[in-house]
Amino acid sequence: MTVMTTAAGQHPASGNFAASLDLGVIGNCSIAALVDRRARIVWGCFPRLDRDPVFCSLIDNQADDGDAMPEKGVFAIELVGMTLCEQAYLDNTAILSSVMSDDHGNAIEILDFAPRFVRHERSFRPPQLVRRVRRISGRPRIRVVLKPCLGLGEVPDEMTRGSNHVRYVGADQTIRLTTDAPISYVVDSVPFAVDRPFSFIIGSDEALRAEIETTSREFLDKTTDYWRDWVRSLSLPFDWQREVIRAAITLKLCSFEETGAIVAALTTSIPEAPGTQRNWDYRFCWLRDAYFVVHALNRLGTTRTMEDYLGFITNIVDSFTESGAEHLPPLYPITRGGTLEEFEAPNLSGYRGHQPVRFGNGAATQIQNDGYGAVVLAATHSFFDQRLIQPGKEALFGQLERMGELAIAYFDKPDAGPWELREKQVVHSFSSVMCWAACDRLARIAGTLGRADRKDYWKGESKRLKQIIGERIWNEEKGHFVSTFDGADLDATLLLFAELGFVKADDPRYVATVEAIGRDLKRGDMLLRYATQDDFGFMHTGFLICAFWYVDALYAIGRVDEAKDLFGRILKRRNSFGLLSEDADLETGELWGNFPQTYSHVGLINSAMRLSRNWEEAF
Repeated sequence: MTVMTTAAGQHPASGNFAASLDLGVIGNCSIAALVDRRARIVWGCFPRLDRDPVFCSLIDNQADDGDAMPEKGVFAIELVGMTLCEQAYLDNTAILSSVMSDDHGNAIEILDFAPRFVRHERSFRPPQLVRRVRRISGRPRIRVVLKPCLGLGEVPDEMTRGSNHVRYVGADQTIRLTTDAPISYVVDSVPFAVDRPFSFIIGSDEALRAEIETTSREFLDKTTDYWRDWVRSLSLPFDWQREVIRAAITLKLCSFEETGAIVAALTTSIPEAPGTQRNWDYRFCWLRDAYFVVHALNRLGTTRTMEDYLGFITNIVDSFTESGAEHLPPLYPITRGGTLEEFEAPNLSGYRGHQPVRFGNGAATQIQNDGYGAVVLAATHSFFDQRLIQPGKEALFGQLERMGELAIAYFDKPDAGPWELREKQVVHSFSSVMCWAACDRLARIAGTLGRADRKDYWKGESKRLKQIIGERIWNEEKGHFVSTFDGADLDATLLLFAELGFVKADDPRYVATVEAIGRDLKRGDMLLRYATQDDFGFMHTGFLICAFWYVDALYAIGRVDEAKDLFGRILKRRNSFGLLSEDADLETGELWGNFPQTYSHVGLINSAMRLSRNWEEAF
């Protein structure tokens, strides 16, 4: 197997490096983990994406901790005397290679991954991580530091050991490490020589059915084959293929395949900007993301993931219709069960000491009226995409009509809006336009189903809403669309009006709005969500998805070269693994916000697909 390295992925093993989002992600659509530049696992939840973090040192540190070994919530394999760590993904996989070396010719490689492949005609994705260590040169020695947490930053109640495993026992779950390395050396963090390959398999409290080396080798080979076959099936643009492949794999790693849900990000409480209190838990599925995620998956041709996600959305529609509720929650747990009640965990010090550390998300109780449109727009694919195994039927259309009626009822009512304001409710333009979009798409669905009566009804409602909304969100004095009914301010969601079909891209009102946003919200290569004060003050970082929306808008109004140049500069905001968080510092480009952010990678994919040359043009 070839080990790939990249200059961007080199990390000298000296100096004072604070915790950062220069992280790689591994996973298998059941669990995921984040690996830092010293090949330490610093984040990971078991037995699924939204449970308590077993590895939590990413959000339990101080700004001046540097490269000091975390006291808890970490899984490190250290090369004694390491001076360099080179990291990269194996081509077209979610398998991360870390090559560590010292100044005396000693070197090792660590391969980190979560098993994923087809076994017995079913997807095999156990809640396990695998770390394989092998000698490359010299006589390297390693030290293993395994300090899991069970509960929110709590150390295990008990540790037991066997001949080739260690069990960490807590009140709610037990984690097992199985290894062919000397158990005493592992438990006591005693250095030992890598004179043969070693495997470390950590996860659920289950014994392996076969020998450790054989198992980890089989897992590695089959997982490699799985990811390369999956990438081979993608519909890629000619340009930016590597960037799109990495974004696509990352998007898939943010999916919980059991239910089809896709989380907004894998982490909680990474602040959107330092000292702002904007520390939220993103390990849930937002309806607002539905349209954008499905759109990106459709462009890539990843029909299985797209169909699974559509299944999650339509199950929400079923439950909501049965409940008779009036307001659709904006986000859901990945299993649709349990509570999203927000609370703080004082036992965790925060990312670089930024508190609070929050679990759950209070936005679940907000009124956000764009959700009706988000559901309808996402489900629309079911009625038009002939590749899908379970296309939309009359029954689903009937349930979506319920969403449409609610969109009619609430299109001009105040809500928390797309930015989830916690202390203020107004009539947001984006929410209103999404309600219009629900009516517009229902008319199209009715047409394809041969329901002329319903087509006429929804077409009439669409026309009526469009007239009212258009008058209320246009500010004649400012000369552009505004973020609220009869308002005067801008926000970045106005860039989406052409893509949603509310206006044509060459509409002078839309062109003027794009130009106004470029003038008032653009900061360097980044965009603010809005420039007004909210519950927590003013914005201090650029929201990455907004930058991609701006790229798309520039392309739509004919400023193609400018769009391509800006896209290229935004790509430089990616970390050394090719990944993005939610936000970026306006001056330094440093990443902030939860990581990896689904929205940001969707934006990258959509912009690349728009801007790329087609394959016929390229040759």
